[in-house]
Amino acid sequence: MLRRQAPSQIALGTGIKRKETEDGESTREARTVQLSSRKKAHLNGSGGTQRTSHLKGLPPGMCRMRQPLAVRTSVQDGGDRSSRMSDHEALIKKILSKPFKVPILNYQATEGPRGLGMRRQGVRQPLHDPTEEGALVLFSPPELSAHEQLSVDKEKQPVHVVVDPILSKVLRPHQREGVKFLWDCVTGRRIEGSFGCIMADEMGLGKTLQCVTLMWTLLRQSPDCKPEIDKVIVVAPSSLVKNWYNEIRKWLGGKVNPLAIDSGTKKEIDRNLDSFMRQQGRRTPTPILIISYETFRLHAEVLHKGEVGLVICDEGHRLKNCENQTYQALNGLPGKRRVLLSGTPIQNDLLEYFSLVHYVNQGILGTAQEFKKNFESPILRGRDSCASDKEKQRGQEKLQQLAILVNKCIIRRTASLLAKYLPVKVEQVVCCRLTSMQSCIYQQYVKAMMKECRMKTQGKVSTLSAITHLKKLCNHPALVYDKCVSSKDGFHDMLQNFPPGYNNKQLRPELSGKMQVLDYILAITKTSSSDKVVLVSNYTQTLDVFEQLCRLRGYLFVRLDGSMSIKKRAKVVDSFNNPNSPEFIFMLSSKAGGCGLNLIGANRLVMFDPDWNPANDDQAMARVWRDGQKKRCFIYRLLATGTIEEKIFQRQAHKKALSSCVVDNEEDVERHFSVDELKDLFRFKEGTLSDTHDKFKCNRCINNIQVRLPPNDSDCNSDLSQWNHCADKRGIEDQVLKGVWDTKNVSFVFHHKSHEQIRTV
Repeated sequence: MLRRQAPSQIALGTGIKRKETEDGESTREARTVQLSSRKKAHLNGSGGTQRTSHLKGLPPGMCRMRQPLAVRTSVQDGGDRSSRMSDHEALIKKILSKPFKVPILNYQATEGPRGLGMRRQGVRQPLHDPTEEGALVLFSPPELSAHEQLSVDKEKQPVHVVVDPILSKVLRPHQREGVKFLWDCVTGRRIEGSFGCIMADEMGLGKTLQCVTLMWTLLRQSPDCKPEIDKVIVVAPSSLVKNWYNEIRKWLGGKVNPLAIDSGTKKEIDRNLDSFMRQQGRRTPTPILIISYETFRLHAEVLHKGEVGLVICDEGHRLKNCENQTYQALNGLPGKRRVLLSGTPIQNDLLEYFSLVHYVNQGILGTAQEFKKNFESPILRGRDSCASDKEKQRGQEKLQQLAILVNKCIIRRTASLLAKYLPVKVEQVVCCRLTSMQSCIYQQYVKAMMKECRMKTQGKVSTLSAITHLKKLCNHPALVYDKCVSSKDGFHDMLQNFPPGYNNKQLRPELSGKMQVLDYILAITKTSSSDKVVLVSNYTQTLDVFEQLCRLRGYLFVRLDGSMSIKKRAKVVDSFNNPNSPEFIFMLSSKAGGCGLNLIGANRLVMFDPDWNPANDDQAMARVWRDGQKKRCFIYRLLATGTIEEKIFQRQAHKKALSSCVVDNEEDVERHFSVDELKDLFRFKEGTLSDTHDKFKCNRCINNIQVRLPPNDSDCNSDLSQWNHCADKRGIEDQVLKGVWDTKNVSFVFHHKSHEQIRTV
């Protein structure tokens, strides 16, 4: 269709026509060719005479004026020119359709093309692939119907939360379960309005690795496609601060930069803590602070200035008293997400357990007074051997109610899970007879104490002192020699019991029943194997006696107690664990090194004296049977037969039974001891093979001879009544202990093993 021409164009066309008429046909053709040539040059080679064929029959002037439009139209219409350009166009389209290629040799993208420095708009993506084999998915968004997918806002849709594959690949099944539990608790998905929990796994189950996984996940992702938290504080005993730092670096490498504070001036520490608390944003440079309980308490004012996303309290049973300053300092830290780690949440009584639960989830058990009235009192009354049937029933009901409440925020796995990963552990409680000298001093001292008690001249402090003196006497008479010389604290006229010419600076192992047994254990082990031994005691004075024994026998040893610095401890432990190190013995103060130490260089451990708190003994005994151990382990718990040590051990059994019922949620353990029996500490039971075994009224033994084996499902975690009971060396698996028995110093042995060795073809 032709456009209308302006009057000037019409006039111009008429003139041209008149001119053409005068000049003739040849002139018109020449002008047409000339105009076509000009247009061809103008279009840079496009066009040609044949492209104007459709204009024939039109006035010449009009042809000349319409020719540019005709040329453009001819390009759109195709023709020969279009066919010549198709190859070129196809090549250009092919080049432009290729995706951007990274100019790095052999580079292979793991994901689709990503924006260069720009946040992607549209559908959110999880940080890690939830469909990858072995992926640990902590959160999955709800599935949407087709209709819901059309109406949902893609930019606000929640995404999967998936543990970083570098961690999920090394987590064991129970650890994967633990990480999921921790994440559900601290994100408020288990208890509405509560964001804390207690991980009460026994030693060696990898609580640290599970917490590292939790921290890293919260610091990097959430269902909202952003970090859940920006800062974490790990509070631990001073001896474990460096260990936490090393574990974080071990598992995360350079992905995160933790700040460990275990030394420095007050000004330096305040400056570092203030800098940590001021950090804000999606990716803070130092997101993890590791600090000791003591340092936290002293610098709490600085830490209370800002909110912290997550607080982890290692060895959290330190918070068992909600009235002490450390508890108050931690409780005052702004932050709702709290994780408490403790392999032994119940150590002395249920009220301590309340303090731990109250710290992580305040209010779920009521106040301390309400808890004591509603739970502690009826439970303890029901567990007394003298309780009536009604009291037992009510106590059991309250126990079940308490378990239902706390099971939502506490996870507990026993060391039996380690069976498939660790060698067999043989645990042996060895009752050792007192020597005649020890027996005489013991009975004279108890008689003097009872006389003073009847005269009411003894106070509480003196009673505790008397207990300590008796425990030291059971270890070796040398530890009370100075008291006998001075005739102080009830040791009147007892110096005569020591042999003539006795020199306290020269150790005589034969004066102590337990020391003789230890001497035999070390000698037989040294001459029959390449095993190393850890010696543990609650008293540094006893460690001094160990040193005398080692020098007497020529054993190389190292010693760790409270006087050793944190840095020196790490060096000593690393040296001892080296298979090529010459040290045969590692001496350990249970209070100084009971927590966190890894002593897998040894596979035999002697617990020389019991502690009132079973948790301290359990912590110390777990130093050798843990990840990395390759050899069969032997644990020896030495008790002086018929003495206060057996009474302390019985008290431990009572506490463990209580812990089993509340924390482990097991069936009620047999009520072996009454409250009155537990308080009967000073009585010396002469002539017995084992006062503890006598208390059991054991139905598997006749005349102290075991006639029925323990239940098939029992192990080292079972009640002592379900262990093997031996009044002679028959049934003893440990060849070292068999050799010791021939010395007549051992009266009775309880023993069991962690699991049956899995035999491979």
